[in-house]
Amino acid sequence: MAQLLLRLVSGMAQCVRSTLNPLRTPHTVTRTVSAKNSAFASVSFLRTLPEFKKHPKPCSLVMSCQGKSQNQQEKRPQQVSLDDLVTSNRKGEVLGTIKDSLSNCLSDTNLLETVPGLKSRIKGKVRDIYDAGDYLILVTTDRLSAFDRNLASIPFKGQVLNETSLWWFNNTQHITPNAIVSSPDRNVVIAKKCSVFPIEFVVRGYVTGSTDTSLWTVYKKGVRNYCGNALSDGLVKNQKLPANILTPTTKAEDHDVPISPNEIVEGGFMTQAEFDEASMKALSLFEFGQRVAKEHGLILVDTKYEFGKSSDGSILLIDEIHTPDSSRYWLAGSYEERFQKGLEPENVDKEFIRLWFKENCNPYEDEVLPAAPAELVTELAWRYIFLYETITGSRIDILPTQEPIHDRISRNTSQALSSLRQL
Repeated sequence: MAQLLLRLVSGMAQCVRSTLNPLRTPHTVTRTVSAKNSAFASVSFLRTLPEFKKHPKPCSLVMSCQGKSQNQQEKRPQQVSLDDLVTSNRKGEVLGTIKDSLSNCLSDTNLLETVPGLKSRIKGKVRDIYDAGDYLILVTTDRLSAFDRNLASIPFKGQVLNETSLWWFNNTQHITPNAIVSSPDRNVVIAKKCSVFPIEFVVRGYVTGSTDTSLWTVYKKGVRNYCGNALSDGLVKNQKLPANILTPTTKAEDHDVPISPNEIVEGGFMTQAEFDEASMKALSLFEFGQRVAKEHGLILVDTKYEFGKSSDGSILLIDEIHTPDSSRYWLAGSYEERFQKGLEPENVDKEFIRLWFKENCNPYEDEVLPAAPAELVTELAWRYIFLYETITGSRIDILPTQEPIHDRISRNTSQALSSLRQL
């Protein structure tokens, strides 16, 4: 197991981090599970809070060139290496807390019993969605989802996903609006209901992946036209595409289904104008995410976005954005050399744990799955934290408290709803 872990573990040079009071930036989440639930599994956000305060700039390396003024400084990508993720001082600081929390994850919630005024719950892959009348309560749990099922619970995962998305939502408002009611707890978002498009806008920059809908999986089966994209012969795994592509999926009852733009419009999922606008926003968001990732020595390989329509007709970005759950990240510094040698890229996402399950069972068909090794669960928790802190340049607060997580969420959500209902 130790050898397996060392093979999977990656490391990055430590970047400068500043202290940040978490939870005060916006996030929205929802997941459309099927057309049947489209009226409920949908989110828009009522902007009742002040303008989002800006986070410190991500920890990019700013170098002064001789003969240039301060205003003419050039930014050079931070170089990140795998070894430092194993030995970093920050990992030593948080590893004990992660291990102590292995048996204290937020694997499930039942706010119906603890928060007054909630009507019903939909349990998603990672998020529990509660109907609160005019609002939805979205709780991001620590569940790890892949292969259309839950694989494990990862300490602090829900918090990190929530706060990662909040940072990205805050920093992508120049591309597309998102709409927040409030984030009263590190695991919770309150959202105003709206209509969500039952489409996931998956954007890809590389030929890779291990799930049934991943580009490499379908490509090696001979598919050369995927979701309306013509793919040339001769591509190899992990190769960079000539240009980023959009490969949408729609939600069936239990599995994401690839769909072409024409099928989206002809099937009545979206109008042509709605699809064109959402597609443009998705590709622009991905390009921006790639630039930010590059500044930190990372490659944003692929990701997914979801959009909803507000009562005034605006198309809003919802759900998580650029998290380790919704995105794949590789280390930029070693990518080219490893690709030329036919080696897998060094990654900072959940792909390594997906591969472990594929090697040890059939995650799509086996009724009972093996338990994920504690070493891998701990490593993944660290990677979630590391990726957040690398991208944002801020330390996340994961100090354990005496109060149970569910009690804290219930208390904070109740107080926030009470305040909203008084507006």
